[in-house]
Amino acid sequence: MIAEEHLDREALELAEALQPIHHPPHSFFRKYLWSLDHKVIAKQYLWSGLIFLLVGGTLAMVIRWQWAFPGRAVPVLGPVFFRDSGGAVGPAQYMQVFTMHGLIMIFFAITPILIGAFGNYCIPLLIGARDMAFPWLNALSYWVFALSLCLVIGSFLGELGAAGAGWTTYPPLSTNVGTPGSGQTLMVAAVFVTGVSSIMGGINYVTTVIRLRAPGMTYFRMPLTVWGLFLTAVLNVLFVPVLGSAALLLLLDRTLGTQFYLAGAATQGGGDPILFQHLFWIFGHPEVYILILPAWGIVGDLLAYFSRKPANWYRGSVLSMVAVTVLSAVVYGHHMFMTGINPLLGQGFMVLTLIISIPAELLFLNWLRTIWKGSMRLTTPMLFALGMVFVFGLGGLTGLYLGAVAPDFYLHDTMFVVGHFHFTMAAASFLASFAGLYFWFPKMFGRSMSEPLGKTHFWVTVVGITLVFGGQLLAGYSGQHRRLYDPFVYQYLQPLRALNRYTSYAAFILFLGQLAFIWNFFHSLVRGPKAEANPWQVGTLEWSIPSPPPMHNFDHLPVVRRGPHELSSPEVRARLGRDWIGQAEVLPDAHDVPKTAPARG
Repeated sequence: MIAEEHLDREALELAEALQPIHHPPHSFFRKYLWSLDHKVIAKQYLWSGLIFLLVGGTLAMVIRWQWAFPGRAVPVLGPVFFRDSGGAVGPAQYMQVFTMHGLIMIFFAITPILIGAFGNYCIPLLIGARDMAFPWLNALSYWVFALSLCLVIGSFLGELGAAGAGWTTYPPLSTNVGTPGSGQTLMVAAVFVTGVSSIMGGINYVTTVIRLRAPGMTYFRMPLTVWGLFLTAVLNVLFVPVLGSAALLLLLDRTLGTQFYLAGAATQGGGDPILFQHLFWIFGHPEVYILILPAWGIVGDLLAYFSRKPANWYRGSVLSMVAVTVLSAVVYGHHMFMTGINPLLGQGFMVLTLIISIPAELLFLNWLRTIWKGSMRLTTPMLFALGMVFVFGLGGLTGLYLGAVAPDFYLHDTMFVVGHFHFTMAAASFLASFAGLYFWFPKMFGRSMSEPLGKTHFWVTVVGITLVFGGQLLAGYSGQHRRLYDPFVYQYLQPLRALNRYTSYAAFILFLGQLAFIWNFFHSLVRGPKAEANPWQVGTLEWSIPSPPPMHNFDHLPVVRRGPHELSSPEVRARLGRDWIGQAEVLPDAHDVPKTAPARG
């Protein structure tokens, strides 16, 4: 015991020497703009992501209006943004609307919230560090991201309108031949610049987790949230450069007249548009897991916390996430079954795609086993975590059909694909983001959000999401192709008019339901009740310090003694009178505890 305490003291002294406490800044510029504090940078990402989430969601409503009432003037927005066409969405404008919706939601809304905000805020706090490994690089990564946001805004104002080549920006449609004008060029540049920011952040996250864990915080004592963010950072570092290369070559084609992606008799260089698809999907399928791994981690932790029991087979969940991370690099070809790839190669990608579902299913079963017979507390974060499990299950099951060659021939480029990836990537990440936001809001801002409003927000959101994306699955299975300006000019799609209209009504209600969150968020920010020290009664390190935390997080770095899910232990209840214990908390000896300790929580 004495030897163990001596080793703890030596490790703590070394950690303290590597992470000294710095004086907080006093100027407005250094405190709120060019801040080196990971918590301020996280809030910068959060505000940026929420603003562009509103923009992307508004564009989605325009798309749904067009599918419900093709050619009719868009209420409110039409007279402002579509004056040239009498307030209605024209074919070219429709291409621009769904292109900007997809790119904004993926790169400039979900990514900054789920990875930029939660990654920056949670990683140091949950591993017991005082800041990121490279604070200056952290600040620079946000402001490079902010530059990409300026380019996105510039795309809306570009000559001949915004980007309109689809969110995948396939050549030759995305070259000057298919989409002339500066709007498309600026959007490609924005994707390249935000990729640079993601690489900076990824390097910082990986280094921080490896080098700055508190004494005793072994890899298998880290919360699942940290594992998800860590693995996402690894994927960012490895695969975002591939997307950057694809975007850079496309920029050169558009601005300098190169012909990397142009082919045919009119060209001299003999480029290949399929090359872009390879580069895009080498990044693009890991991108699915870049967005979903943090969601898996957050949900895995929250299910354990609010079921008041340890996460089922914690190591199995970690190894499943690692396996998915590795396999995500070798399954991208299932997006390209229709490009004429060798059938044997297609079979290989199909088998690998089905194999990657095995660790994902194992993770899903662990979630179900965690909540099974748990003492569940249906708080707002828990409801959103359960909602994420539900929509991810729907999305995962529908993905099995798209991963197999034969059914994909029929379903490829239909609304079935749109419904699938919205359930899997968009809805799951969206609900997990809200789960994390409701859970860490007291820590971030020192105030509590309204539970009744939060639960109202949840039910409107999860029912709306299920109806909207479920309707897309039905429309796609019935043969409706994606990206059609007016699907009902085709006689065989006429019977789907009512389905599209009712799906749009559900989307409008879903959008209006977010007003409950907006009011709850801002009202709580200003007038919400002061948060308790540990409102959720969990033992991870962030809840052992004040809310909001000081700039340096920990006055004294913690020595971690156990994992993150030590809940409902009979020994802890007997000695502490509660069902949880902190990761760095010392459990008193049995003879030091009064025999009549009150039982709480």
